[in-house]
Amino acid sequence: MSRPAVLSVGTTHPWNVAGVGLDQLIGGEFGVRVLTVTTAVSAQDAGGVRGLYPLPAEAIRAQFASIPWDAICAIRVGAAPTADAIHEVADALLQHPETPAVVDPVFTATLGGKLAEDGAFPVFRDELATLPNVILTPNVGEAAMLLGTKDLTRNDLAEAAGALLARGARAILIKGGHLSGDPVDTLASADGVDRYIDNRLPGDMRGTGCTLAMALACELARGMKLLDAVRSARAFVRAKIASAQEFAGINVAY
Repeated sequence: MSRPAVLSVGTTHPWNVAGVGLDQLIGGEFGVRVLTVTTAVSAQDAGGVRGLYPLPAEAIRAQFASIPWDAICAIRVGAAPTADAIHEVADALLQHPETPAVVDPVFTATLGGKLAEDGAFPVFRDELATLPNVILTPNVGEAAMLLGTKDLTRNDLAEAAGALLARGARAILIKGGHLSGDPVDTLASADGVDRYIDNRLPGDMRGTGCTLAMALACELARGMKLLDAVRSARAFVRAKIASAQEFAGINVAY
């Protein structure tokens, strides 16, 4: 029996502590085959983004055309740095509406620097984030951007997730780790709103958003129901944070 396959869509990272390279490592832990569509090559280190080199739309389109779609069980979408790239990603997802797509809004790097051009955000908000097979995983700041508001508190998360869900996505998972106090994540779906609260772990780790999104995609690819997949993905991230290792000045999962 062949392994389930996840299509990872995003940028490279020279250290493979984020982006499509990290997705390969995570997929290996879940026993999932990982296929890749690259939207850009990035130059990043412990100081942040040093350079970003988007691929042309035709190169992204050709990669999508080479994918054996019958084998793809879930999609994980990270950074797509241009409006043209987002158009291509949205078109691919539209052609495969039965395949769950975990879409993580990535516009800046945790360590500093931009991972998207200015014109990319409106296209992401209006075209990609509203597709019916999308499970959107913004952090609190990204959710506020998508809603056009300045700040969200933990008391706002359920309403904010519901408002984003009403735009058409399958589910919204707002990550509350940037809020003060114990982190709370909020999931809105057709089944209602669920909150996940855990004690805050000491320390930090680069690539938590990528790790959560890919772990969630892997569990969906393996046939897990959405609520169970979210629980499993969150537990996976917490285990990685607890065992994070220092590499070249930053804490990473691998």
